[in-house]
Amino acid sequence: MLLLLIGSLLYLRAQSLPAAAVSQTSQMLDIHGNVIDTFHAGENRRSIKLKEISPYAVQATLAIEDRRFYDHLGFDFKGMARAMLINVQNLSKKQGASTLTQQLARNLYLTHERTWSRKLKEAAYTAQLEMSYSKDEILTMYMNQIYYGHGAYGIEAAAVTYFGKPASQLTLAESAMLAGVPKGPKYYSPYMNMKSAKDRQLTILDVMVEEGMITRAEADKAYNEMLSFQPLSAGNQEGFAPYFRDYIRTVAVDKLGIDEHLLNEGGIRIHTTLDPHAQKAAEEAVAAGFPADSEQQAALIAIDPRTGYIKAMVGGRDYKTNQYNRVFAKTRQPGSSFKPFVYLTALESGMTPLHMFRSEPTAFTYDEGRQTYEPSNHNDKYAGEDIDMRRALASSDNIYAVHTIMAVGPDKVIETARRLGIDSPMDPVPSLALGTFPVSPFEMASAFGAFANSGKHIEPIAITRIEDKNGRILYDAAPEETPVMEPAHAYVLTSLMESVFKPGGTAARVSAAIKRPVAGKTGTTASDAWLVGYTPELVTAVWVGYDKGRTITTAEAHRAAPIFAAFTEKALETVPPKMFPVPEGVVTVYVDPSTGKLAGESCPDKRLETFVAGTEPTELCGEHTDEAGSEESAAEVPAKEKHHSWWSDLKRWWNG
Repeated sequence: MLLLLIGSLLYLRAQSLPAAAVSQTSQMLDIHGNVIDTFHAGENRRSIKLKEISPYAVQATLAIEDRRFYDHLGFDFKGMARAMLINVQNLSKKQGASTLTQQLARNLYLTHERTWSRKLKEAAYTAQLEMSYSKDEILTMYMNQIYYGHGAYGIEAAAVTYFGKPASQLTLAESAMLAGVPKGPKYYSPYMNMKSAKDRQLTILDVMVEEGMITRAEADKAYNEMLSFQPLSAGNQEGFAPYFRDYIRTVAVDKLGIDEHLLNEGGIRIHTTLDPHAQKAAEEAVAAGFPADSEQQAALIAIDPRTGYIKAMVGGRDYKTNQYNRVFAKTRQPGSSFKPFVYLTALESGMTPLHMFRSEPTAFTYDEGRQTYEPSNHNDKYAGEDIDMRRALASSDNIYAVHTIMAVGPDKVIETARRLGIDSPMDPVPSLALGTFPVSPFEMASAFGAFANSGKHIEPIAITRIEDKNGRILYDAAPEETPVMEPAHAYVLTSLMESVFKPGGTAARVSAAIKRPVAGKTGTTASDAWLVGYTPELVTAVWVGYDKGRTITTAEAHRAAPIFAAFTEKALETVPPKMFPVPEGVVTVYVDPSTGKLAGESCPDKRLETFVAGTEPTELCGEHTDEAGSEESAAEVPAKEKHHSWWSDLKRWWNG
């Protein structure tokens, strides 16, 4: 056995190491096939000597990656045993045991596929490296090879990228911060996740103390040091659709399992759903929506409800200053923009747009009478009379909404929201009707997509296809369409939400800016303002507010709707206006809103209302000069207008 081992080592010693793997630029493409980003288009790397690297950076790297580097021969069998014991104890792979030499062999000569043949090659190349180079030479190659995120390869590029200084000048605190990044640049980069970066910095400092590299006092001082980071370079991090590009990286690596090294060096092509025209419209609408000196933030996401394609994404107003993507922030209350889920539940429970509740200050008891909830309307304005669902939704009457959720049950509303894709935590309490539980703009846009798509929900998609450098398909999206509500219910609710943009509606002030049928719902809380709306081709969620929940003024709250209007009209400027498609099982009849009955000839405020077939009123109003039930009065409701037609809708819309 010993002779076999010696023979194998002599054989490996006589062999030449292969040429290092040549990295290739990967590309991200928009929906038209145009390149919107490249990954590692020419590595940001400058090799330096070991003596040009701060001793702190070397020590921090050895502490976290391979503390026995100078004691083993390329394979740390003691470390392997320790890692195996920890993994068995935790019943999962909590700890690895690859040495620096193994990592270097993998990065220089191999792919990152998990096969036995690759592992055997890695072992052979590791032995060859150890026999061909000194420990200092291997460490130097490693420090110049490793990827630190944000396009920085090697410690010198990382020091300049993060701290604007050469590697020789890195402090203990800076070194411990950088040493933690290579394990997962997405998770441990201070630009992406400061908390995780600080936690890993502390882990590294603790190990350095354990190994006698530094004292506890030095570690504590370094951890508490306030670090000053450089703004990320414009080459990779700014420019067009930066938040979307970051999201694509996250989806590719975390959801689709694309290895980060393959992403950065493998020459793959990622085809995305981004519409450059819509993205430009989104960025311009957000930029124009605020005074230059405003600190208020914003988020916008737009999805094609027919395909689930994410067409545009803006996660904030200044990516260079803050890379936090607010599109996915589950920290903001949706306010009244949540009410459509309440009213959908009501329609499915048998209520109609004519269902009446009184709009006045009301105390609601729940939890078997043990608790009381007293909501109020905006500015304490109440109708002081019975109002119907259309008027309540258009004016965003809170009392009506709470009456409704108490009638149908908060549990059912939560079930409705879950069905449509809202997965944030919610409790079955009356205040749920007013959007008191935080959700993300992403969730709201996804859920509203089902209203726009005739009751069918499609999970949002950002990546349609990924190809390797040879054109082989690594991933091909297969969107699934799931019916989540009856098409008739979706259409009736859409009809109700169209009133939000008409006189008396909370978004009426921007209706003139939108030259096409549109539906949606506004939402305002003390610190958040929303408009979530849609056309047949595009559903958009807009949020404005402050990151730390600062109270917003009335003027600040009014910024969401103009952003939505400007974006929607610009994004669809080349698309002819379309009516919302009318499904089977929908009828429209003239009604008298005050009585909820069919309108007679002399009814002064008759209104054409939309219903799920079978729920429309059948009794003729007789409270005016008409005689209830007379054949003459009944004839005044033309049959052709009892049954919905797209042409009559088009004429009504065209005529205002």
